[in-house]
Amino acid sequence: MKSRCPSWFPVAVRQMTSADYEDAFALWKNSKGIGLSAADSKERFERYLVRNPGLSFVAFVERELAGAILGGHDGRRGYIHHLAVKDSLRRRGIGRALVEHCQKALVQAGITKCHVFVFTDNLEATRFWKKMGWFERTELLMISRNLASEELS
Repeated sequence: MKSRCPSWFPVAVRQMTSADYEDAFALWKNSKGIGLSAADSKERFERYLVRNPGLSFVAFVERELAGAILGGHDGRRGYIHHLAVKDSLRRRGIGRALVEHCQKALVQAGITKCHVFVFTDNLEATRFWKKMGWFERTELLMISRNLASEELS
């Protein structure tokens, strides 16, 4: 599938598969502002793709992985995780193309609102998302708990 990148810049976007894990993980690991954890193991990555079919995408320039995005939903709201574009290929529309593919797939799945998690000190990502028409939710606070670190009763 061709992207909406400039015509002089050939980018192919397709659905992500489990075979993309190593390359996508390496991209995320080398991308500033992406937080990785045990939740990003190959097993959990594959489980995420099975639970959210057709919502995650990879972009290629020639045969090189240029970008990746994880998309999913809980039945009510969509969520985007780990949008990354290779540093040397940024500002060519690859990130925008990945987001547009993910948004379209979420809408086709009946999802009408989507959230993305961005570290507060990741100003480049904040600018990107705002430029794409997303808005900051200053009235919300995310509160988390690591369920694997303790016994719950």
